[in-house]
Amino acid sequence: MIDSVLRTLTFGQFSLHQWRQVSFIHRLLSPLRQWRQGSSLLATYGDLIAAAFMAILLVVSPYTSTTLIGILLMACAALWFLLTVSDEANGWLTPIHLGVTLFWATMVVATALSPVKAEAISGLVKLTLNLLLFMLMARILRQPKLRTGVASVYVLATLPVAVYGMRQYFFGAEALATWVDPTSNLSGATRVYSYLKNPNLLAAYLLPAVALSVSAFFVWPRWLPKALAAVAFFINLACLVLSYSRGGWMGLLGLFFVLAVLLMYWWSELFPPFWKRWALPTLLGSMAGLVLFAVLFVGPVRERVMTMFAGREDSSNNFRINVWEGAIEMIKARPVIGIGPGNDAFNRIYPLYQRPNYTALSAYSIFLETLVEGGIIGFTAFLWMLGTTFYQGLNQLRRLRMNMDVQGYWLIGAIATCFGMLVHGLVDTVWYRPQVSTLWWMCMAIITSFYVPRQQNYSEE
Repeated sequence: MIDSVLRTLTFGQFSLHQWRQVSFIHRLLSPLRQWRQGSSLLATYGDLIAAAFMAILLVVSPYTSTTLIGILLMACAALWFLLTVSDEANGWLTPIHLGVTLFWATMVVATALSPVKAEAISGLVKLTLNLLLFMLMARILRQPKLRTGVASVYVLATLPVAVYGMRQYFFGAEALATWVDPTSNLSGATRVYSYLKNPNLLAAYLLPAVALSVSAFFVWPRWLPKALAAVAFFINLACLVLSYSRGGWMGLLGLFFVLAVLLMYWWSELFPPFWKRWALPTLLGSMAGLVLFAVLFVGPVRERVMTMFAGREDSSNNFRINVWEGAIEMIKARPVIGIGPGNDAFNRIYPLYQRPNYTALSAYSIFLETLVEGGIIGFTAFLWMLGTTFYQGLNQLRRLRMNMDVQGYWLIGAIATCFGMLVHGLVDTVWYRPQVSTLWWMCMAIITSFYVPRQQNYSEE
């Protein structure tokens, strides 16, 4: 009964592949399919070209301007359009696509009703480009080789970023802003920021790398690539910790918790009876013990953790609390549909509600930001999208576990990453920066790429 309700709520009852085959739009686009079949370059190398654009985007994003990232996103959007309108109905549409589209539709309505339409339109364009990137990735990553290739490119691309961050820790780095309370014992500590120019942004950028490097360790064949994956894991983990981003640390704990639970679930059938029962409690207990040891006996970690509970006595906490209070007032003013998407719309409205001397570019919380931008309607669609994604992802993980398909490790890493980024997003909105938002939608696309219609799933079973 409960499973049936969940399937209905997460669009699992829809026969999406059958709908597209009989739809009017599908028939209308028949000439474009004939054109694609006659275009040897697009027919033969279309998916590979799209994967190459994705790889370029992942490699250059830490070093380049948002303008170039925007150009690459527009190129990916154009590729998605060309590939999608001219192909056959091969199951590209999934329940997660419907959840994402529902979220986008609420933001369109919020834009239409926004008191600052020009700024909201700008935000909607940025959101649309990210969603079209998701659409392209979800389509291309259905192929295991391309999925492994794109994910591997990202894991390897993080190595120069993390190594440079470690270099900053050992040789020092100039603080580009007041990232630590000057009255705290950590006022002289080095918070690494690498090429991202912000330690909180660096932590958000490296979160997916930690999980996906674990996935790469199990997916990559032979021991030399596995050793490289292990090196990537430890360097990325160390660099993330040395960013001293409290939100990043919270996200890391959430990521490790989900990663541990899913890996134990994946391996549980291989365990003897004793370890089937005690493997997960033992692993989680060991992780908790390690965290407790670091808090008690590693001075900088202890100092940074204690500031989480200092309330307004810590300047960073005080700043965020004041911004959150202003954001809550914005939500109360437009609770149903919000002010429209994007930081430009936020920057136009926030000064009317801000506390004196507490200017901000965002609400410093993904969930508050979504409520500000889309109101209760947009926030509900956002939660619906997340619920659909996690439910479908766990269903596909169960299917892959039946055959111990090694590609399932990418799914585990993507689910853990999304959860960790949401935990980080409780207290920060670096998720809205293009260097990070592209990674969020990449992980969403990895989860989506595993979707198999229920009819096909039954036939496999």
